[in-house]
Amino acid sequence: MESTSTVHRRIELQAPEDFAYLINNVRRAAADSINAAFPPVEGADGQEDELRVRIEEMVNNYIIQTFTLAAPNLTINGMPVDPELFFSSSSSLESPAAGGIFFTPAPEEQYEAFDSRKRARVEDLAREEEDLLRSIAALKRRVPQATASAWAVATKTGLATDDAAVEAVRTRVETDGALSGKKTLEGLGPLDRQDVVEQHFETAVESLGRLKRDMPATVAKMERARVAAGYVATER
Repeated sequence: MESTSTVHRRIELQAPEDFAYLINNVRRAAADSINAAFPPVEGADGQEDELRVRIEEMVNNYIIQTFTLAAPNLTINGMPVDPELFFSSSSSLESPAAGGIFFTPAPEEQYEAFDSRKRARVEDLAREEEDLLRSIAALKRRVPQATASAWAVATKTGLATDDAAVEAVRTRVETDGALSGKKTLEGLGPLDRQDVVEQHFETAVESLGRLKRDMPATVAKMERARVAAGYVATER
C-alpha cells in the first residue's frame, strides 16, 4: 500500500511575547495548583518542604519539555522558535518557605470593562471636533472678504469726511480772504487801474483756494492708496 503523510500547518505567533505569555500562563496555573495542594508551612524556620520542592521540579521540567517539543510546530512572525531563549534562570526554583514560587510571571494585563457612556462621549467629542474644523474652514473663507469690505467702507467714509473738512476750510479761507482784502483796499482809497488790481486779486484768491482745496485731498488719497496697496500685498 502507498503510505500518505499529512503535513499540518504550523501555529503562527505574531511576537515572542505571545510565546512567553503561553508559558507564563501554564506556569501560573501550575503554581496555583501546587499552592492549593501543598500550601507553604508557616513557622518552618527556613526549612523547605522536600516533597513540594520535588513536585515543583518535576512540574517545571515537564513544562519546559512540553514547550520544547511544541516549539518545532510554532513560528514567530514566520521564523522558527528557539525554546532555549524562553527558559532562563528566571524559571529556576525559589524557596517555598520564603513565600516564593518557582517562576517569575510576566505582568498580567488587565482591561477595563466596556463602558457605553464613555464610547458615546468619545463619539460626541469626535463630532464636536469635526464641527469646529468646519467652522474654522468657513471663517477662513468669510473673514478676509468681510475684512476687505469693512476696510473699503471705512476708507470711503474717511475720504468723505476729509473732503467735507477741506471744503469747509476752503470756504472759510475764501470768505476771510475776501473780507480782509476788501478792508485793506478800502483803507487805501482809490488806486490806479482799480479794476485790474481787483481782478488780479480775485484770481489769486481763487487759485489759492483751489490749491488749498485740492492739496489735502490729493495727499489723503495718495496715503490711502499706499495703505490699500500694502494691505493687498500682505493678503497675497
